[in-house]
Amino acid sequence: MRIDLNADVGEECGDDAALIPLLTSANVCCGAHAGGPATMRRTIALCQENSVSIGAHVSYPDREHFGRRSLDLPVGELRASVLAQLYALDGIAREAGARLRYLKAHGALYNRMAADAGVADTVIAALKGFDPSLPLLTLPGSVAMRRAQVAGIAAVGEAFADRGYRDDGSLQPRGETGALLTDTAEVSTRALAWVRSGVMPSVTGKQLRLEARSICVHGDTPGAVAMASGLRGMLRDAGVELRAFA
Repeated sequence: MRIDLNADVGEECGDDAALIPLLTSANVCCGAHAGGPATMRRTIALCQENSVSIGAHVSYPDREHFGRRSLDLPVGELRASVLAQLYALDGIAREAGARLRYLKAHGALYNRMAADAGVADTVIAALKGFDPSLPLLTLPGSVAMRRAQVAGIAAVGEAFADRGYRDDGSLQPRGETGALLTDTAEVSTRALAWVRSGVMPSVTGKQLRLEARSICVHGDTPGAVAMASGLRGMLRDAGVELRAFA
């Protein structure tokens, strides 16, 4: 068994110095919903020091709401924003002798892409224009995954260790019961069960089959470091190899 362990970092709201060494992939905030150039530099340096794969974590340009509000941006504006974020992080990475390995959307943009073909196509077009060899990390079975495949972009599914699922496989909206899981033992046990079986329970108990190569812990979830450490240890003890997917 083999799995990638990723987390959202560079958002200036978690302990990246403690979290990044536990990961195999890091979704580095590109400055649209949090962070900025100095934070990107520090985060990339931590990734390099710990041999962690660097992904671009793009978002709606919405620092006020931390990228968790869906915006109806014109196609050209959204594409330009995603490209600007990619080039900003890529430039800093290249200065440090590193390179981007994949793209993952953040918050409202991630959820919108999972269901809205137009938004998914816009972000995928930006990715393709930037570097068509980079994969998209996204929700398994989503519109985004299907549209990426149509566009010739590799799509990699991810599961969430610290988030609840609806019966249709989408994420339970934040603020609703069961949306966020913070108990370290529960998160680790649930994730290991998914790695072994490919099945994750929804908030109602429905068994969802999720085909994914990566599992995510959010860097801003309370207790994220302990959660990632516990999960990493439980996976290794079970004989699961932790390896970056890109």
